[in-house]
Amino acid sequence: MDTGILSRVLDDIREYDGDYVIDRFDVGHDAGDISHAQITVSAEDDEALQRLLMRLQTRGVNQVDPGEAEVSVAEQDGVFPDGFYSSTNLDTDVRLSGTWIEVDNPEMDCGLIVEDGGDGVRVRTLPMADVRAGMKVICGASGIKVKVPISTREEGGFGFMESAVSSEKPQAVLVRQVADGMRQAKEAGQKVLWVGGPGVIHTGAAPAMVELVKAGYVDVLFAGNALATHDIEAALYGTSLGIDLAMGQGVEHGHEHHIRAINTIRKAGSIKAAVDQGVLTGGVMHALVTEGKRFVLVGSVRDDGPLPDVHTDVIDGQRAMRAELGGVGFCLMVATMLHSVATGNILPASVPLVCVDINPATVTKLADRGSSQARGIVTDVGLFLEQLAVELVPDYRRR
Repeated sequence: MDTGILSRVLDDIREYDGDYVIDRFDVGHDAGDISHAQITVSAEDDEALQRLLMRLQTRGVNQVDPGEAEVSVAEQDGVFPDGFYSSTNLDTDVRLSGTWIEVDNPEMDCGLIVEDGGDGVRVRTLPMADVRAGMKVICGASGIKVKVPISTREEGGFGFMESAVSSEKPQAVLVRQVADGMRQAKEAGQKVLWVGGPGVIHTGAAPAMVELVKAGYVDVLFAGNALATHDIEAALYGTSLGIDLAMGQGVEHGHEHHIRAINTIRKAGSIKAAVDQGVLTGGVMHALVTEGKRFVLVGSVRDDGPLPDVHTDVIDGQRAMRAELGGVGFCLMVATMLHSVATGNILPASVPLVCVDINPATVTKLADRGSSQARGIVTDVGLFLEQLAVELVPDYRRR
């Protein structure tokens, strides 16, 4: 009841021109108890009802008797059959021939593809651009159930499914909770995914992030051309966007540094090649290469250069990002709105994520776009990463 799910469900029903009757409503006695409601939902025709049921499943609502899933065959490349099931990022099961099958890689706004293999039937999510004629696609909301992550309020630990934006809580407590979430992921053998913007470099937090890479708390980095470019600029020239990071002021010809940095890496062939050749000897990207960590850089229309490692086709970029999600157990997003939303759209809801930004709009937009598990922290990214390094890296304060 504390989450307000029921009121949002009823609002959805009316928004989709449906109607409802609450048949049963059991309210939990204490704040930690789960409540239960059974609702009869109706719509003017089957098509409208199916779309309404799909919408309600984004809230974690399932049919009492889901029945069997309906399968149709795609007739065109890049086009789902009419009435295809629009997936959520919640853990999902599909019932086929009387057997419940767990869906691989839950992701929102995709289709569900049925594949027959030597190990049996498999169901996985697939984005629209990748569907091919002849593929079997789940249609309608029948035979599908979703599972919502259970809300936790562990004292002093990382609270999962707590989407409130924190701006006035003690920062030391918030940093400790994020550090605990990272430790828990690593102890479970999972990867920590970072999504970063150029603010990491502009605020002078690159040395802290380098130490976190070396300490094993950055397994994968998603970013754009800007973070990598300004990190390399800082390593080659000591500036970020032409601002001397040691003095905090512009330098002569500093506005050229970022494009000269890009040119240097393009001449080497790639970021790794620049590291191997001794051209790039420091910074976040250098640390990722030398520590054998993964990174995916996806560009935009405003990019200079870009760096040779940047995916300039966004569909290819999405595929590269999805390929790195296996085994991710925690996600930290720092100083980037667009990449944070993009990553939130492809992450399962079961992966805890924290979004850190000085702008409150950035950290609230993530939850508004469907990443209900997102927790937002409004603070200066540079100070946050410095404190995170102190929490996670032994003796960092004395370095």
